[in-house]
Amino acid sequence: MFNIVRASKVGAALIAGAVLLGSAPTPSYADTGTVRFSVGSAGFIVGVGGGSGVLNFKGRSYRLSTGGVRLGTIGASVTEVRGVARNMRRASDIVGTYTGVGAGVAVIGGVGTARLQNEKGVILEVRAVKAGLEANLNLGGMTISMR
Repeated sequence: MFNIVRASKVGAALIAGAVLLGSAPTPSYADTGTVRFSVGSAGFIVGVGGGSGVLNFKGRSYRLSTGGVRLGTIGASVTEVRGVARNMRRASDIVGTYTGVGAGVAVIGGVGTARLQNEKGVILEVRAVKAGLEANLNLGGMTISMR
């Protein structure tokens, strides 16, 4: 009799363990891609910028367009941007409006870094090299669309 009770307890524990393991959330398999943009901007008080770029993701290249509005812009510049796009499940996740997160933007001698995130959770970690003369407050966002 003792063995039947013991076997029942062990069996119930195994079933409970299987149910718990089966219902555990599966890890999200987000991937990382690389991005490259060339962005031009100009303005006086309100600046407008736009450009084009490429996303390399899962062995394919996707053409991109960028745009954005910034307040407090005076001057004109061309910026070359390179970096990574994290937390992507498909290429279309890159599309959206990006705002600064985390450390923000730091510009030293025409070179800057930024960490931006869109509404889908894609994070861009980029390094930019700026040529030209421009000052701005960076109070705006950047939009990316696929061509």
